[in-house]
Amino acid sequence: MKQLVKKIAVRTTLNLLSGLHIGGSGDNVEIGGIDNPVIRCATKDWQPYIPGSSLKGKMRCLLEQIYGSPEVGGNDRINNLFGFAKDNKPSKIIVRDAYLTEESEQLLKQNSDNLDAPYTEGKWENVIDRIEGTAGHPRQTERVPAGVSFGVEFMINVWDGDNEDDLLKLLNEGIKALENDYLGGSGSRGYGQVRFGELDREDIVFDTQ
Repeated sequence: MKQLVKKIAVRTTLNLLSGLHIGGSGDNVEIGGIDNPVIRCATKDWQPYIPGSSLKGKMRCLLEQIYGSPEVGGNDRINNLFGFAKDNKPSKIIVRDAYLTEESEQLLKQNSDNLDAPYTEGKWENVIDRIEGTAGHPRQTERVPAGVSFGVEFMINVWDGDNEDDLLKLLNEGIKALENDYLGGSGSRGYGQVRFGELDREDIVFDTQ
């Protein structure tokens, strides 16, 4: 029977170089409100946050593109870290939901008069008629503004027989790939450029004696 040997916690910050939009529910948008709201946490004063699923899914997608996987689950090395449900292979990496750092929370509160909603800005966009050269169908997208940081934690489960250096190497490759792509929606229009801070590693070893 395989044994869980240790956990490796990797903590860092995710810093926004451009506005970030990760969509929430627009069911309760009022007339005149923002068309595309961001996802928010009800238990944290309705602050915007980054779901762990968004981080994990984007990193996996990029890694599979880099390694030429023809379809989701087509690379054994990636499956070993991220899991693959069809093969009943559990994920060895846990990606926590990322919340605003205390410094960013205070920064947004101090600049609330310059924001369109608590903690966020609204960005107007139009559809361009390429024949007439005119703009139409204006809509407003909600974004977390550039300059804001979120606290991020990755947790890697290391089982006996695992090559932990390879697991960490793949995680680092995913982080670098994300930095050179985008997170959230509308990345081709400048949204979601991110940079990670210095990685802080903690080994959590189980005392079974």
